[in-house]
Amino acid sequence: MGNKKKLVSNILFIVSALLLITGLAFVFTGNIQQAGPVFIAFILLFAAGCRTNNLLKQYAYTVTIFAAVTAALYYPQPFFEINGYRLSQLITPLLQVIMFGMGTSMSLRDFAGVVKMPKGVLIGVSSHFIIMPLIGFSIAKLSGFQPEIAAGIVLIGCSPNGVASNVMSYLAKANLALSVTITAVSTLLAPLMTPLLMKLFAGAMIKIDVLAMTLDIIKMVIIPIAAGLLFNKFLSGKAKWLDEAMPIVSMAGIALIITIITAAGRDALLTIGPLLIVLVLIHNLCGYLLGYFSGRLFKMSERDCRTIAIEVGMQNAGMASALAKTMGKIATVGLAAAVFGPVMNVTGSTLASWWHNRPPAGSEPALQPDEIAATPAT
Repeated sequence: MGNKKKLVSNILFIVSALLLITGLAFVFTGNIQQAGPVFIAFILLFAAGCRTNNLLKQYAYTVTIFAAVTAALYYPQPFFEINGYRLSQLITPLLQVIMFGMGTSMSLRDFAGVVKMPKGVLIGVSSHFIIMPLIGFSIAKLSGFQPEIAAGIVLIGCSPNGVASNVMSYLAKANLALSVTITAVSTLLAPLMTPLLMKLFAGAMIKIDVLAMTLDIIKMVIIPIAAGLLFNKFLSGKAKWLDEAMPIVSMAGIALIITIITAAGRDALLTIGPLLIVLVLIHNLCGYLLGYFSGRLFKMSERDCRTIAIEVGMQNAGMASALAKTMGKIATVGLAAAVFGPVMNVTGSTLASWWHNRPPAGSEPALQPDEIAATPAT
């Protein structure tokens, strides 16, 4: 069975490589539009190859998102509007569903870490809301982008952690309990911290209505998470189909949000896309680096430093996207969030895998590759 699976994986990778060469040939001969379907097929087959490969399985979801983004860049109309209905209107309800799913995976015990690990939680949350906004502001000022696009870089920096950070902490042999608590606390603080930080760092770039943004975050994030917590407390296990469906629905929702934003901001992305990707990557990597050394500065353990690094570097891109939608600037302010999501999944998975093979002293035995692959990087 293992040899058959490896054979299928190899075939998929070979065919995808041939498609990549074909697509590049189209590009170099000036047939860029004809290269679109070929590139989309290449990425989808590569994702399928990752899915059948134990070492690369954790990247399959992110690679699939890249296929969706490529499709949105080549054929934006189906992802922009259908029969007069703008798909951007789906972003807020999709985020609410995702946040509900996050709530169903949590319980009040997740907040007990504030009492059990107050130092780690304080350093993690403080580092997150200091480092990422400052880096985002610095990059935005140096980027030369128009104010609304620059403000989007600040917005992703001012957002709370995403649930993906918990998955990465698990894979990295970090302190999962601390990771979950930092994510929970930063999310609860988002209605206060995100609007205030946006007003401070992006107020000169675009108009920021602090009260409206606070209410939007409560509506889009806090209320759905609270509903999910109640579901988990009273109905968990009684609706197994929903328990099993929520992770899939959440991943599909994130992919659709990113695709819709890509279609909406296609023209701007074709102009600034490469530079925006580089700047978002710098933002993300600096978050990991400075987050790690903020833990070191306060003499935290290796496991806790890894946790804080991941918690600082990974953001809730979905929330940032939805906020850009409520501001009516999805095609500009929302671009950085659309890029940050896939980028952080790639870098987070890579960092987690590297740390996984270098477990901290005193940690439990490392997971096997197939166990890692079974955990989705959402």
